[in-house]
Amino acid sequence: MRPRPRRPRRLLPVPVLLCALLALGAPPAAADHESGGADGGDGPSTSARVARLYEEAARATESYEAGRQAAKAQRARVRELDRLLAEEHYQVAVLREDLGRLASAQYRTGGGLSMTVRLLLADSPDALLRGRRALGQADLAVTHTVARTQQAADRLKAAKRSAEQARNVLEQRTAGLARLKRDIEAKLETAQWALQDEADAAAAAGRCRGAVRLDQPEPPVTDAWVPPVESYELSAGFASAGERWAGRHTGQDFAVDIGTPVRAVGEGRVVRVACGGPFGVEVVVRHPDGYYTQYAHLAAVTVDQGEAVGAGQWVGQAGTTGNSTGPHLHFEARLTPDLGSGVDPVEWLEERGVTL
Repeated sequence: MRPRPRRPRRLLPVPVLLCALLALGAPPAAADHESGGADGGDGPSTSARVARLYEEAARATESYEAGRQAAKAQRARVRELDRLLAEEHYQVAVLREDLGRLASAQYRTGGGLSMTVRLLLADSPDALLRGRRALGQADLAVTHTVARTQQAADRLKAAKRSAEQARNVLEQRTAGLARLKRDIEAKLETAQWALQDEADAAAAAGRCRGAVRLDQPEPPVTDAWVPPVESYELSAGFASAGERWAGRHTGQDFAVDIGTPVRAVGEGRVVRVACGGPFGVEVVVRHPDGYYTQYAHLAAVTVDQGEAVGAGQWVGQAGTTGNSTGPHLHFEARLTPDLGSGVDPVEWLEERGVTL
């Protein structure tokens, strides 16, 4: 019995998990295919819950990142106000020193004598008056500058208080978004492994559970060819050698989480929906140019055998059924629908304008 893989702690793009496909001499025969929903009940299927939670997790992550960036910018604003406030305080201190120097100058030139006595004793009363006026004007100018600088410092203090309040609100909101994100991710992980349990049971019985009809968005691209998953990390590549396979690796692996929507890379028709065997739950699509693509180790399928599909349309949800060491999509491009006719899927997609 294949040991159950350890459940990953990360939910969005995970570290690379390698495919453990044991290439056999002949492809598995297509299994009986049930019709109808995956769960057979009135409530939403596990596949639908996973798809919905993926959308919620994506929105929660987007909101959390936006809040985190806003809080970061507000913290930078508070630091800048601190710097400006420090500069204003420095200017006030300098100007107060200037007032002190003016007062000292007045004392040195006149001591404690009255202005009348100083005029009588002065060698040049006119020069004394001009100096007195200049000193008074300087005194007044410095006093006004001190007042304006102090007002600026007061405004900065008020701005800093407002900025700190805004920062506190943003940080509290971001903390709330983080909790919401963790809660959704925990629910998603539970639903993902429930979906995988259902897929394992179906694969073990060799009887597919039927196509799950999910409310999928319109394909966001109009290209004739697309990657089989939107977000991914490439892991084991075509013709890789190692103890994980009896021969060489026959496709390209995409490290994704359980329940990740798997897309048809181009228009075509589904020629196989099968369960059991080393590929687990798989879908094979024939394209108009005569090539075939395979999507393996799925947790669920969203199409029926014989169904026409378009580029970007969901054909299933990624999983870890069959001979697999962890959640990923095994993707192949083939000359025939069967194992052993594969070509390098990366080069095959590049010829069609898709760079992985």
